[in-house]
Amino acid sequence: MAADRSAMFVGRSAISGDPITIRVSGEVIESVEPLSGSEKAALPWVGPGLVDLQVNGFAGIDANSDHGLPERGHELVGALLREGVTTFLPTVVTASPDAIETRLRAIAALHRELPVWRAVAPGIHLEGPFISPEDGPRGAHPAVHVRAPDWALFQRWQEAAGGLIRIITLSPEWPGMTEFITRCRDEGVIVAIGHTAAAPEQIREAVAAGATLATHFGNGAHPVLPRHPNYLWEQLAADALWASVIADGFHLPDAVLKTVFRMKGEGAVLVSDSVALAGMPPGAYDSPIGERVVLTPEGRLHLAADPRLLAGSAQPLRAGIEHLIRTGLATLADAWSMSSTGPARLLGLPHAKGMAPGAPADLVMFDLVDGAIEIHQVVKAGQSVFGAMPEERSV
Repeated sequence: MAADRSAMFVGRSAISGDPITIRVSGEVIESVEPLSGSEKAALPWVGPGLVDLQVNGFAGIDANSDHGLPERGHELVGALLREGVTTFLPTVVTASPDAIETRLRAIAALHRELPVWRAVAPGIHLEGPFISPEDGPRGAHPAVHVRAPDWALFQRWQEAAGGLIRIITLSPEWPGMTEFITRCRDEGVIVAIGHTAAAPEQIREAVAAGATLATHFGNGAHPVLPRHPNYLWEQLAADALWASVIADGFHLPDAVLKTVFRMKGEGAVLVSDSVALAGMPPGAYDSPIGERVVLTPEGRLHLAADPRLLAGSAQPLRAGIEHLIRTGLATLADAWSMSSTGPARLLGLPHAKGMAPGAPADLVMFDLVDGAIEIHQVVKAGQSVFGAMPEERSV
């Protein structure tokens, strides 16, 4: 959208529930005014663009594959925008040091060369390899590449990434991790605890050193834990820790989600943690780690050899919002905030302002039908990037 282009959007706020008129000038919101004399039921919903802190892949595109980025970077952004995700962090997971460096360089190249990538993907989430080597907490991360913290190696990766690593997920159980966390904090990198088998005192030390997030809380853990103490209770009790959760209805029981929301309040955020098979048709596939997997019509991705075991997340962020609404675990306003302004606030992005004057004009217009979100327009930086720009909403 040209700098002097203006537009007007009319809808029912997903946050307040009130009919509003949003005027956009260039890339930012100019004003938000109440809309009088309008029938609420006839209006579409409008909310701030969704912000996903953890995207491994989507629509058949894998950020951790030699055949994924950078060749299909533009395609990945387009697929996510159609889902209402206007900001995301591509996530690079545990691999050999050289493979991690190659993937970080590919993302940095996209950031340099594609304006749309710079606008939509402001940073990178590095998940591993400084995580627990134990089965269970390690999850699907390859054991051969899990390693102790190495500051020189991390600096090498950050240089390859062009300084774009914004979040690193690690386990504080390793010797020397407290100093590593403090260094990350001092460099402005958000430290997240995840894929951990750390003792409670190690969790406390990590938080004191500067860790501020629990990555996909409740997943990447032992199947059986001591009643107490354990690392899950410790992370829940840490007031300084935000918690991200995968709320697709498959990864966590509703009781766990409810507990996290009660404990963390505004510090609870949703993530998709989507893999490349997210957004693909149901069926059997060969996964990147060599396992045969099955994607069910309901969106559950499991190992073909053992349907009890999940093989990753195959749902977009929108699915988490839908699940919370359908189960009554959260209102539309709270679920949408946990997926937009909440994660933006954690990252320190101006998108945390939501739909307010001066905020980036990232908007999603949608209908809510029996708990399902039907997106019909997405606006990024004031420009309609999915769906038509109706004439009656443009000036």
